[in-house]
Amino acid sequence: MLEPDSVAQSACLSAGGRADRFASLARAGRVMKDADPAARVHYDAGHSGWHAPAQQAGRLKQAGAASADSSDGVFSNVSNFHTTADEVGYDRAVLDALGGPAGLGAVIDTSRNGNGAPADGEWCDPGGRRLGRAPTLTTGMGRIDAYLWVKLPGESDGCRGEPGTFTPSYAYDLAR
Repeated sequence: MLEPDSVAQSACLSAGGRADRFASLARAGRVMKDADPAARVHYDAGHSGWHAPAQQAGRLKQAGAASADSSDGVFSNVSNFHTTADEVGYDRAVLDALGGPAGLGAVIDTSRNGNGAPADGEWCDPGGRRLGRAPTLTTGMGRIDAYLWVKLPGESDGCRGEPGTFTPSYAYDLAR
């Protein structure tokens, strides 16, 4: 997963800053693939509640996600809560708009999406969330490469503990 939020949050940058970021991401993807052709590199598609698929695909193209020499596809829902079904539909729409070589797929973070996104849009360690599907490379879904727990279950967003730290009570709540 190449830099979560790096493409989806790029709208806050100046045009020059965006161009620099996208060039850096494209280079990073190429460097990783050159270092190990078997490496799987997926680019940030955000999540189904953030940007329209065509808009996100346009940014992803600029960042090198449609190039076989730097990308295997996209990832979504890192550090978020949208349902797997919503992410499958969103990721397929992003991939369709992205174009690129055949075989590009998507990885969905299911570490905290067992109850979907909170109705109030809360994103910072919201209550009532649950673990989603267990990590697997066998999804049974076309163009969906894997379900992974990219954000470690129990790692705080910053409301129930220090940002990025394991918070046992949060992990317990997700697991029960």
